[in-house]
Amino acid sequence: MSVSQEKIDRFRKQIESEWLSNIVPFWSSYAPDEVYGGFRGWIASDLRIDERADKGVILNARILWTFSHAYKLYQDDSFRQIAERAYHYFTRHFIDREQGGVFWTVDYKGRPSDTKKRVYAQAFAIYGLTEYFQATGRRAALDKAFEIFDLMESRCRDRYTDGYFETFERDWTMAVDQRLSEVDLDEKKSMNTHLHVLEAYATLCRASSDERVKERLRAVIDIFLTRIIHPRTLRLRMFFDEEWTSRSESISFGHDIEASWLLCEAAEISGDDEVLADVRAVALKMAQSVYENGLDVDGSLFYEAGADGITDDDKHAWAQAEAVVGFVNAWQLSANQYFLEAAMRAWEFIDRHIVDRKNGEWFWKVSRAGVPALDLPKLSQWKCPYHNSRMWFEIGRRLSESKEIGSSPYKWRH
Repeated sequence: MSVSQEKIDRFRKQIESEWLSNIVPFWSSYAPDEVYGGFRGWIASDLRIDERADKGVILNARILWTFSHAYKLYQDDSFRQIAERAYHYFTRHFIDREQGGVFWTVDYKGRPSDTKKRVYAQAFAIYGLTEYFQATGRRAALDKAFEIFDLMESRCRDRYTDGYFETFERDWTMAVDQRLSEVDLDEKKSMNTHLHVLEAYATLCRASSDERVKERLRAVIDIFLTRIIHPRTLRLRMFFDEEWTSRSESISFGHDIEASWLLCEAAEISGDDEVLADVRAVALKMAQSVYENGLDVDGSLFYEAGADGITDDDKHAWAQAEAVVGFVNAWQLSANQYFLEAAMRAWEFIDRHIVDRKNGEWFWKVSRAGVPALDLPKLSQWKCPYHNSRMWFEIGRRLSESKEIGSSPYKWRH
């Protein structure tokens, strides 16, 4: 039985309501740092604030992207004010005016504290700056995004087997420790970094139609199709050495479903119909694999698995948000109703267990029993208004600008 249009409309309206009534008020009320400028670096789950916490480039780039996109959609001056605040702080404090690129962290007063140049961070800088340009028309932001793009291509790309190395020192010499974070492997290349290079280059390509960016976007898509996605299981391989030898058997269901729709978007933007057809076929198989192997009985997404089954059954907020978008994308490409139903069940889990109705925003994660991890922050370098806001942006446009099932969702306005 098909899901009724009434139920689809209710699904969409519930997600918008959550974003407008809970996510936006949290970030507009608690995130701005009125003492030292920009945004706070750490807020605990009970809203205790560490006024002297370092400020991370990922948080700030994601705030810049989120509220730039929100302003572009809603034309609400309050969203533009937050985007402007993010842009001015980001360009004043995170951009390295001597060596180029962006720092990993600054201290609470805006002074560089971790000056390493992580490619993951450079990608998010491009992503945020480009979105701000698209929202405001400020050419300086696009110019800065292209400066970082040029640095990534000249300093960070592997000229022999392609792809991008993980981490460099401030002067762009290769860092000894390549890890993005303490939970990652110390390997030269990772799926995660390439996934966000993909979305950054797709956004830059859409904003500029630059042929150099388009060429590299297609190259990154090819890296996913030939190097990162396992040809048999259709799952993402996580870490690699310089020669693209896989170094991990971990399965990240959240990344698998996120990549399934981001690859479709990138392929559409690339303008290559043959690549687009190949990507759509692979993306549907990836979504099917997550549907069959990554879902719990309550519709939520397990976090990780290994060769012998589930290794982490916690329910991380960001992964649930990506499940909503990824399954809607699979439904739109295939017309298979069970994908739409899976997206709706993932949303219902978020609404029941992930949304923090006492202190606002979302819990970082909950256990399989639904117990929130209150020791993890509400705002930090990694806890941002990115996955949950993007969930709304994607669901909003996909379910309002086109009612056609099985057609490409990427012809709609971004």
